Amino acid sequence: MDTPFYLPQHNEIALFEHAYQRQLPLLIKGPTGCGKTRFIQHMANQLQLPVYTVSCHDDLTASDLVGRYLIGDGETIWNDGPLTRAVRNGGICYLDEIVEARKDTTVVIHPLTDDRRILPIDRTGEILHAPNNFMLVISYNPGYQNLLKGLKPSTRQRFLSIRFDYLPAAQEEQVIIAETQLDADMAKRLVSIANALRKLTDHDLEEGASTRLLVYTATLIKSGFDVVEACRAGLAEPLSDEEETVAALMEVILASFGR
Repeated sequence: MDTPFYLPQHNEIALFEHAYQRQLPLLIKGPTGCGKTRFIQHMANQLQLPVYTVSCHDDLTASDLVGRYLIGDGETIWNDGPLTRAVRNGGICYLDEIVEARKDTTVVIHPLTDDRRILPIDRTGEILHAPNNFMLVISYNPGYQNLLKGLKPSTRQRFLSIRFDYLPAAQEEQVIIAETQLDADMAKRLVSIANALRKLTDHDLEEGASTRLLVYTATLIKSGFDVVEACRAGLAEPLSDEEETVAALMEVILASFGR
């Protein structure tokens, strides 16, 4: 498997390697689409580890992580969840957007985040000890939370933590070019538009234009779509459902192309 393209932001690679070598859990925080998941993929490839990814949501239960009994062929069979599989077999268990999960669900990870590094499975009576090649990684977007969805301090303080942000313009341009082979001038223009949209604080935007959206937009342009229509589909519309807000975003985009 080819190594996913990844452009380091700061010293996150060294921090990740330190955490892995010392069996420490890791928290990654930053805006949506800034490269958190790509970073995990890159490090898993570098360390030759499997990744068990869980996209957390409101209905996620402890059983979804640990496992449950299933009925099949007239018998009841225990089925490991992704967290249990990672602990049994080694690898990275990546809980993406951990704050979206119910608070009582995240409690199951606590015994894995201290020096015990164990996973008790009440249903089977097992206590699994994590191998040296097991690593727990969680992520969330601190800018998109409310009081009901914050990460509890008692959980947050169990992790080493890395903060991600959008890349500086020149590096973000490199990512777009590497991912899509878009020409440098157009990549520079897209990044300039994204940075202008990120500064729009007087509109009801929950999140800024992500690097992921810039890559999507670049693929449309590379495929021959009109640049303005590509920016509408790849940037403006994904950022808001409000027609007035989208119109305001399109004004910035149109001005950038002199239309």
